[in-house]
Amino acid sequence: MNEAETRAELIDPKLKACGWGVVENSKILREYNITAGRIQTGGRRSKRLTADYVLVYNGIKLAVVEAKKNELEVGEGVAQAKLYAEKLKLDTTYSTNGKEIYSICMKTGAEDLVSDFLSPIELWNKTFSVQNEWREKFASIPFEDKSGTWQLRYYQEIAVKNTLEAIANNKTRILLTLATGTGKTAIAFQIAWKLFQTRWNLSAIENGKNNHQLRRPQILFLADRNILADQAFNSFSAFPEDAMVRIKPSEIRRKGSVPTNGSIFFTIFQSFMASSGSDTKNSPSAEKIFHIKDERQGRDKTTINYPEPKETALKVAETVKAYFGEYPTDYFDFIIIDECHRGGANDEGNWRGILEYFSPAVQLGLTATPKRRDNVDTYKYFGAPVYTYSLKEGINDGFLTPFKVKRIKTTIDDYIYTSDDDIIEGEIEEGKIYIEPDFNKIIEIKAREAKRVRIYMDEANQNEKTIIFCATQDHAAAVRELVNQYKKSNDPNYCVRVTANDGKIGEQFLREFQDNEKLIPTILTTSQKLSTGVDARNIRNIVLMRPVNQIIEFKQIVGRGTRLFDGKQKTL
Repeated sequence: MNEAETRAELIDPKLKACGWGVVENSKILREYNITAGRIQTGGRRSKRLTADYVLVYNGIKLAVVEAKKNELEVGEGVAQAKLYAEKLKLDTTYSTNGKEIYSICMKTGAEDLVSDFLSPIELWNKTFSVQNEWREKFASIPFEDKSGTWQLRYYQEIAVKNTLEAIANNKTRILLTLATGTGKTAIAFQIAWKLFQTRWNLSAIENGKNNHQLRRPQILFLADRNILADQAFNSFSAFPEDAMVRIKPSEIRRKGSVPTNGSIFFTIFQSFMASSGSDTKNSPSAEKIFHIKDERQGRDKTTINYPEPKETALKVAETVKAYFGEYPTDYFDFIIIDECHRGGANDEGNWRGILEYFSPAVQLGLTATPKRRDNVDTYKYFGAPVYTYSLKEGINDGFLTPFKVKRIKTTIDDYIYTSDDDIIEGEIEEGKIYIEPDFNKIIEIKAREAKRVRIYMDEANQNEKTIIFCATQDHAAAVRELVNQYKKSNDPNYCVRVTANDGKIGEQFLREFQDNEKLIPTILTTSQKLSTGVDARNIRNIVLMRPVNQIIEFKQIVGRGTRLFDGKQKTL
């Protein structure tokens, strides 16, 4: 028999006899594609990882079965069975040729020939030695698939499952670390969807299972930029319209109170820090709240180490009358902190007080940055990630576009003043060697910037969407002007600047840039604003016109261009 015949005549009947596809809530996934296959030169893809069978019970994948034709030894499928189980993070995997079944436990390392596959109930009990009511409730809710148009990738499903498992086991601080472009917002949506549909809430956990039907959970999605909160709000559109609330200071001032009529709330840290009669630009910063000037020791700022962070947060909310203080501390059951490494979870982070204020809530941090020296506080606050998926994995699996680094050097990559140079404005330090980090911050040589822009414009496909990262907002404006001077396009908005100073018009330009059906604007210049979190799939080029000295920031910036899009083979 060939492999197809072996499956149909020997393996399928054996699985059915063991209850798979027969027992209620059991299911067999055949030819299950795990990866998409790495994108290679010319747009071809490497071979996908495809499991012959994945066994599912109560909505959770429990085992893989690798099939070989009956003429081969059963051991021929062992390596593949282990590979697939490792990818899917499953405890049990099988290799079979229809005549024999070889069982492997990835958790204990035990492996041996067995006479039968474990039944759905047996495999469930093997996988989950300690039973949990909430695990089963979460698993009973199907993933929202947007009417069959959206299929979760394997790693997204694992991230959701591991997070819900942590919640079911009463863990209150949870961290997910996934590379930029891998769909952290989509994962957050699925987690919120299952919590919402099961009516999970903190009072249900505290007061017993009979109370959980009283209400749906109050969930807060917290970001540090409006564009991220808006993207999340739009991504959660499958929820009932009256369940979703976008918290804005202008609306709070107009109504005179914070919104409470809803289930899923979206806002930014700055809005929560705003107070009555203020706007987000004038809202109190963490430096005003958590730092003081210590005249005696001659230091500009001294961190106040409070023994009771929650008590401190309560005082902060009361003192500055911040909007977040208008909610009871236990109002939210579940809080999602997007890009949590950027301040919310740091010991001295700008908005740590908000998280401490809502300390009763289960808090989920989302980050693309692995643990390093400069974000160690994030990992200290949330604990070890319940799941990690790296940029390298995303590229190798074919879910992210590979990138190629191309370096352009000019004849002025450092500079020493000579007497025949003209100083147009400002002062120069004779004898000083000005190096890359000094350019466009301390010293500006317009001819150098013009040369660099000209090199890019001559070598690039000018129709490809591009983000240029500059040293400052002023530098971004200068580069915008140079690009538009050298462009072939006749459109005045071919290249635009999107920075904090560009306000609403910048946000509008960004929305148009993100629209894959629109060609204009084609190039955005920015400084820091677009380095993380912005979803634009058709970016083909990332141009760095400022030093990027940290690998974390480099990966985040490169991540702007690694999202998949039709015909996209790599990002430069």
